[in-house]
Amino acid sequence: IRGAGNLLGGEQSGHIAEVGFDLYVRLVGEAIDEVRQGGVPVSESVVKVELPVDAHLPHEYVPEERLRLEAYRRLADARTAEAVTEVVAELNDRFGPMPAPVETLVAIARLRVQLISVGIEEVISAGNTVRFSPVELPESKTMRLARLYPGTTIKAATRTIVVPRPRSGMLGQDASAVDSMELVDWV
Repeated sequence: IRGAGNLLGGEQSGHIAEVGFDLYVRLVGEAIDEVRQGGVPVSESVVKVELPVDAHLPHEYVPEERLRLEAYRRLADARTAEAVTEVVAELNDRFGPMPAPVETLVAIARLRVQLISVGIEEVISAGNTVRFSPVELPESKTMRLARLYPGTTIKAATRTIVVPRPRSGMLGQDASAVDSMELVDWV
């Protein structure tokens, strides 16, 4: 009901200048979509990715907190590969070559785009396994998955697949050590 002037004006308190306008535009867009759908709320799919990887924007790379938060938000909101590429181009242009944790963060943003396209909403690492859900596979693909990743558990009732996490296991390395980018690529 409130207009942008009242909501975002000088009388408003808090950090509205940091995130307020984007939130306002999103809320208005959702309300319009809801009215167009006959009162049915339109929900945007949220993909939850929880992996034991080092993925962040270091203070040394992006020193200003506001810019870091904006970059995190833009990567989290990216729904297409092009949107992720735009953020990467801007980061490279403004702050130079990306360190490893930023490359991993970008890889996770690209992974989210892929997960959205196939309808997977959760990828969660738990111990030595990674859980994917919701997943529904035909019997032929279920057999192939079990053959490619021995020890995989397929829970049809909950539409969940639990796959053993990859291990490097090379001589001289810790058998559980897998690089952050290798894990994201594997997923």
